[in-house]
Amino acid sequence: MKTSLPQSASRAAMGTLDEAYASFARRYPGETGRRQPVHTVYGGAHLFQAGTTRRLGDLALATLGEYAPDAITFARAVGLTGAGMLPASASKAATLQRRFVASPEKLRGENRAAWLAYTVYARVLEKLQREPVEDFRIDFEDGYGNRPDAEEDQHAKLAAEEVARGMSERSLPPFIGIRIKPFSSELRERSVRTLDLFVSALCGASRGRLPENFVVTLPKVVIPEQPAALASVLEALETTLDIEKGLLRFEIMIETTQAILNGRGESSLPRLLDASAGRCIAAHFGTYDYTASCSITAAYQTMTHPACDFAKHMMQVAFAGTGIWISDGATNILPAPPHRVEQGKRLTRAQRRENRDAVHRAWRLHYEHIQHSLVSAYYQGWDLHPAQLPTRYAAVYSFFLEGLDSAATRLRNFVDKAAKATLVGDVFDDAATGQGLLNYFLRAINCGAISEAEAERLTGVTPEELHLGSFLKILNNRTK
Repeated sequence: MKTSLPQSASRAAMGTLDEAYASFARRYPGETGRRQPVHTVYGGAHLFQAGTTRRLGDLALATLGEYAPDAITFARAVGLTGAGMLPASASKAATLQRRFVASPEKLRGENRAAWLAYTVYARVLEKLQREPVEDFRIDFEDGYGNRPDAEEDQHAKLAAEEVARGMSERSLPPFIGIRIKPFSSELRERSVRTLDLFVSALCGASRGRLPENFVVTLPKVVIPEQPAALASVLEALETTLDIEKGLLRFEIMIETTQAILNGRGESSLPRLLDASAGRCIAAHFGTYDYTASCSITAAYQTMTHPACDFAKHMMQVAFAGTGIWISDGATNILPAPPHRVEQGKRLTRAQRRENRDAVHRAWRLHYEHIQHSLVSAYYQGWDLHPAQLPTRYAAVYSFFLEGLDSAATRLRNFVDKAAKATLVGDVFDDAATGQGLLNYFLRAINCGAISEAEAERLTGVTPEELHLGSFLKILNNRTK
């Protein structure tokens, strides 16, 4: 067919695109498919031991056993979908449990609310027994405070030795790191000294090895020069201690309005990332410092405040496609019972009821906050107390399990039709949706909500294909 445009004109017009595409791809490489932890648990550096995360898991299990000893009690406490329709009588609950044990899939078809309650509870118990904490941050900032230099020096050395012991005993969580003090004019020297002491002691105790997924958290970042300075310090430590180049990485905390917009009304976030010299892997939102910087009073400083949603959406827009993980903040209303047993005295019935009600209220609030984060595509958050671990996993698991059937049908149909646009029910899927559906299953598997076998059975996508992390690669391999 006849065209009018000379090839020379076309080449001239398109000539700059290749370089521009390459630059764009470097800036926005997309998600890696690498496992992202569902939370970060913070604990004071002075308290950290090699077995800390196992102890946190045991405390979480004890709290669950005391205040939600069965699936239905727990479902009602956190507000699982359909929990209000579950039976109150012990005999009917026992019958449901027997049906679940005999055939979970049959119960799923007959009583979805019961299936969800028992599935979530069983998987939470298994998770707390197997891997209670996914990411732990040894804290030298808010959870530690300002102490005499000699004391912080000693704690930095002891914490590093405990990490080395945890490496040897295989008791560390999959992700671990330290939070240093901010690089403010008052604290930067103390911060760098703690970092130096910790990494030096760790390398000395572990023969130069670092834990897998080790990271340094830099709080209260407000200007690009702060992550740039940390990148330089980490590079110098690698050179001095003969650590593999680029192995020391960090995450930044977004906790002030100035970290969102600079004095010229421009987004600060891309500049913070540019200044990190390729070492920044995550950005964490600090709910309470940020709301305080907005002059929001304490009673309204919550994760669901519109000011927080605005800041977190700015983070999403700035970091989407860059491969940088984003994390929400913490719920500071803790599931801690107000009454304690003292000197062998037993609690009254009223005190036990008040304890249960307090724990259940805090659980539900935590669950609702996590669900709010997940709906907003924040798949990670902070936990501050061992009794928050059950609700963290319950919220994440229920989020993925409730949407499982719909997502599975859409992905299966879409892959079967080799990326042609499809209509499933009243939902139209195109090629851009395919990667999102794949990411859904990758996250569900990584957090333990479903197994690889379940994903394959529901979608027809094999574990090998899932681990490719790319919807287009799956399609290309199937159409060869």
